[in-house]
Amino acid sequence: MPIGIFYVLTLHRQNRTSGGIKNKNAHETKNTDWYNIMSPLKRQLLIFTVILAAIMELIDTSIVNVALSYMSGNLGSTLEDTSWVITSYAIANVIIIPMTSFLTAKLGRRNYYIGSIILFTFCSLMCGLASSLWTLVLFRFLQGLGGGALLSVSQAVVFELFPKEKQGVASALFGIGVFLGPTIGPTLGGFITEQISWPWIFYINIPIGIAAAVSCYFLLTEAPIKVVVKSIDWTGIALLAIGVSTLQTVLERGETEDWFETNYIIWFTVIAIIALTAFILWELKTEHPVVNLRVLKSKTLSIAAILTFVTGIGMFTSVFLTPVVAQRLLGFTPSQTGLLLLPGAILAIIGLMISGTLLQKGVPAVGIIAVGFFCFIYFNWRMAQITLESPASEITFTLVFRALGLAFLTVPLTALAISSLAPADVPQGAALNNMMRQLGGSFGISIINTYSFQRIASHRVDLITHVTATNTQVTDRLNGYVTNFQKHGIGLLDAKQKAMKLLDLSIVKQSTLMSYLDSYMLIGLLFVLALPLLLFVLKAKKPAPGAIISDH
Repeated sequence: MPIGIFYVLTLHRQNRTSGGIKNKNAHETKNTDWYNIMSPLKRQLLIFTVILAAIMELIDTSIVNVALSYMSGNLGSTLEDTSWVITSYAIANVIIIPMTSFLTAKLGRRNYYIGSIILFTFCSLMCGLASSLWTLVLFRFLQGLGGGALLSVSQAVVFELFPKEKQGVASALFGIGVFLGPTIGPTLGGFITEQISWPWIFYINIPIGIAAAVSCYFLLTEAPIKVVVKSIDWTGIALLAIGVSTLQTVLERGETEDWFETNYIIWFTVIAIIALTAFILWELKTEHPVVNLRVLKSKTLSIAAILTFVTGIGMFTSVFLTPVVAQRLLGFTPSQTGLLLLPGAILAIIGLMISGTLLQKGVPAVGIIAVGFFCFIYFNWRMAQITLESPASEITFTLVFRALGLAFLTVPLTALAISSLAPADVPQGAALNNMMRQLGGSFGISIINTYSFQRIASHRVDLITHVTATNTQVTDRLNGYVTNFQKHGIGLLDAKQKAMKLLDLSIVKQSTLMSYLDSYMLIGLLFVLALPLLLFVLKAKKPAPGAIISDH
């Protein structure tokens, strides 16, 4: 959720000079300021349109989570395979977000933004019509490519449509809009899935997408500062796409395919290593890179990127794990599962405003980030303590700390990331930081899937060792099951067989829960290990005056 840059630049944005900003990768020209040429009605309509488009994209990052079990059953696939519906979207976002600056400059902001809305809307239709899992995964990937522009470009448009003295209002509007998407996503997804059917979580995008595309066709213009790209870095684009997609495939399918016992896993691992290594070397060498990795020479940006990566793992894995635990183990309906996330997400909006205000008042970003990390650590610790009897109120309360953690991390991490960058490097630094959040999410879901699967087997073995004829608790439970079955007219032999099956199901359920609790603990441990990195940026300076936010 790339919103933090708004708060940072509220204090530091200066009037753009007629010459724009020059850098070695592009030539820039100055256009007329929108605020002086658009009527208030058109300006408000365009603001509403682009925020709505951003909310639509963000809803789709979380609306699918509560419907995974339904998709899995309807499409005849395992939950692990169905998680590709989430992962493919995240991969596409990871690939496209760092390229947004380049694509906007090459295609023009208006063409790129409207084209992205159309692609997103069309793929939403195709996702709903998909009759097989892998068709759905393909169109989710293409939908993610379209959605990548809807955040960064919307962000820039909202910021440009407000005068300097009202930049705080722009920050608040877009910030609330961005948090509104994940807030209502699980709740809306649960309601639609339960009351209608899961394809409608995609169909609802169609009228919104059409309205947004038509509105932008009449209202959206080019950016006040236009970048002209001299050449296209096709090599960098190809290496990035190949490297990220093959690596993600290895992470996602490795456990299912017994890792390096499968030939294509071996080949994909080799291809990923070669492609990503070549991508880094090429981008550092080429004169006009599609992703300017040179900005990572900044120690502050590099550390912020690592912290953002960890935050992405926590953000996406927690919203993936919680619906699975709630529905498959605790017996909650999709609607109930969505409501678990709602109170915390609403409080996150308040937390967002608080963190932005604290930054404006000069509170160091490092301190706010530390608070966010502690909130997330506490959230994971509490989730690792739940049982099969835990009430919804306990989980809802625990999720509040996840939401507050995200609120205190999103804005300050972006502020920290760009704090040491020159104004011309701010857009690329922010894009890389946003990419790390998405990358962390896609990696995190894959890793947690593998880790939880292994822990299920381990816990099952541990539990079975205690199921013996000498264990009075086991015999008492089995006798109770047998007696209950006999009361319903079942013979002794059949009653004993059913009792053993019921005991085995209980072991499976308990070992599955314990594996997910281990997963929460692992995520919390990652946050603990990453926390000391803040010590290396304690003296990080504030963002340079004159830094600007744009979609390039």
